[in-house]
Amino acid sequence: MTHLMGKIKGKASSVVNLSEMFMTLTNNVIFRVAFGRTYSDSEGGFNFQKLLKEFLELLGSFRVGDFIPWLAWINWVDGSDAKVERVVKEFDQFLEQVVKQHQNGRGNSRKHGESEDDGAVKDIVDVLLDIHKEKATSFTMGRDSIKALILDIFSSGTDTTYTVLEWAMTELLRHPIVMEELQKEVRGITGENLYVSEDDSEQMKYLKAVIKETLRLHPPIPLLAPRQSTQDTKINGYDIPAGVTVINNAWVIHRDPATWAEPENFNPERFLNSPTDFRGQNFELIPFGAGRRICPGITFAIANDELVLANLVHKFDWMLPGGAGGETLDMSECIGLTAHRKIPLHAMANPVIAGN
Repeated sequence: MTHLMGKIKGKASSVVNLSEMFMTLTNNVIFRVAFGRTYSDSEGGFNFQKLLKEFLELLGSFRVGDFIPWLAWINWVDGSDAKVERVVKEFDQFLEQVVKQHQNGRGNSRKHGESEDDGAVKDIVDVLLDIHKEKATSFTMGRDSIKALILDIFSSGTDTTYTVLEWAMTELLRHPIVMEELQKEVRGITGENLYVSEDDSEQMKYLKAVIKETLRLHPPIPLLAPRQSTQDTKINGYDIPAGVTVINNAWVIHRDPATWAEPENFNPERFLNSPTDFRGQNFELIPFGAGRRICPGITFAIANDELVLANLVHKFDWMLPGGAGGETLDMSECIGLTAHRKIPLHAMANPVIAGN
């Protein structure tokens, strides 16, 4: 986060691509947690951000053969089969390299020649390799399983987290009064400190309301992970048999006029005196899902989004390029598993904290 603020300050009064910066930030956070280090954009000829974007687009794309098996040949003709094979191969090569580095003690968390008992902080790959080595669990943790779990972490934790930041800043730029109110709260609590701390952000009720309203209007994954009905049931007059795949449309639920007043308007105040939360107990707000398959990374994602957003409005005043008004922003969403902006968000920042 500190590195991000430094990059923005270095481009003060210039146009910055916030979408790209947010993507780099969240990728690096996950890299640190999973691998114990960060990777440059094209380290070893590997551009992770580009490959991850292709991977997520494939997950969210419509492939005829997946739904109509006898038309599977279309996937070969339109080139999607070849693209899937290429992405799988490149990801496997990269993840294989990462696993080998950790096995040889060359991960950043365990330096070369350092034993497991030397007190080094383990990352997720270290933990998974320990499970694989000790075989202490009731299930098999093979090499492919380790690589699949790492990929699962990236596909679930990077694009979704940066999408929330992207839409939050978009809405703040469109609603300068909300931006001003948030800055007033953040700067009032943080004072002259250079950065907002996690302890500071815990006191920021308006910040949390802004995050909630962003998640309501712009759930990162509009169509939640599929469920399967376990028994025959009837909902609103419709017979739902057991064994049917059910897809919940969070985007529509969050904009239901029967539940929300002025559902299309960005209005964080609706959450200031409301017990409604996104942790699976209030079904009118389910950006992370609910039940046993609720997203396990809620706390991790929200901590990142709150801290980064608070520091962005604490350290800088923001405006659109050329002094354009918020109503000029294109709000189109991209097609894919996650619904981030179709057009990257560009803005200008002016530092306001002395010594930052």
